[in-house]
Amino acid sequence: MGVEILDKKKFDSAISKGTSIVDFYADWCGPCKIMAPAFEKASMKVKDVKFAKINVDGNQEIARKYGVLSVPTTILFKNGNVKDMHTGTLSENEILKLVEKYK
Repeated sequence: MGVEILDKKKFDSAISKGTSIVDFYADWCGPCKIMAPAFEKASMKVKDVKFAKINVDGNQEIARKYGVLSVPTTILFKNGNVKDMHTGTLSENEILKLVEKYK
């Protein structure tokens, strides 16, 4: 399925239905670059959850709305509501466990 890149136009509709996991990242962030392959691999293993990324530098109002103060921050949404939030890098296994918990 892969990872969808979101912006402020697509964000609300992307998280509104079903389960979505969103990686809030920045291009300059070292830990974000470390986590990116794990997020990508996890997205290939789970078919019924939407995986997406949003760059906080271009979308600060969305980051502020969800209280993202540092990157990477991963937020799991269910029908538009925040169910879980994690700051810092996650391994592929940690991402898969988080997704399983709320599928």
